[in-house]
Amino acid sequence: MKEAKALYQASEFAELTGVTVRALHHYDRLGLLKPSGRTSAGYRLYGERDFVRLQQIVTLKFIGLPLKQIKNILDRDSFDLSRALQLQREILQEKRRQLEAAIHAIERAESRIASGAEPDWETVRNIIEVIEMQNNWDWVKKYYTEEQLQELSEHATPEVLEKGQRDWAVLLKDVEAAMSEGVDPASERARALASRWSELIEQFTGGNPAIAESLSNLYKDQANWPAHAEKPFSDDAAGFIRRAQAAQHTKE
Repeated sequence: MKEAKALYQASEFAELTGVTVRALHHYDRLGLLKPSGRTSAGYRLYGERDFVRLQQIVTLKFIGLPLKQIKNILDRDSFDLSRALQLQREILQEKRRQLEAAIHAIERAESRIASGAEPDWETVRNIIEVIEMQNNWDWVKKYYTEEQLQELSEHATPEVLEKGQRDWAVLLKDVEAAMSEGVDPASERARALASRWSELIEQFTGGNPAIAESLSNLYKDQANWPAHAEKPFSDDAAGFIRRAQAAQHTKE
């Protein structure tokens, strides 16, 4: 068995890890992955700790975090490698579940076409929904810390998320109906809608004020949302609820 080397030059390290030398140089310039040492001629040398650091970078990048945020996460004194690996595993497992759902939907569509049947457009729509759901979640994650994502993953099971989506759909329908009827935001009906709104947000955040703040920051940053992102509710609905909440606090 070939004995592992203590240090590798950039080209060797790149070949072993599957990244490019150019990427290693870029990570070095950013201070994201500094080599363990250099040769007398000044060439970069990478060791065992660099394998671990690179794994963290590649995985966090894969789940949608920008390099600047990855550096901040990995440079923290309190960085917990074991917990970070657990979080990454859970996120990757969720990605795998979503991708498998898309693959199965595509296979069903292929099977129908191969048998001469008309394409199942409902299946095609499901494929789009699965992929869009993953895209939507990827960009949202940057607003939360890895600890918050870990906490969200623990209580936001698929069943909880599905129920939450149903409850939000019903609530938004009720809010739109109230607005179309000209309901006063200070009325008891409007204040009841505001209470339901707050309850659903608390269900998502688990009552964690830090997660609630991250969620608030996400919505305040709408100018920087990606083009494919859609608002879950209208500005008018949000304004109506804010007025109802203000009236609720005044009442209290």
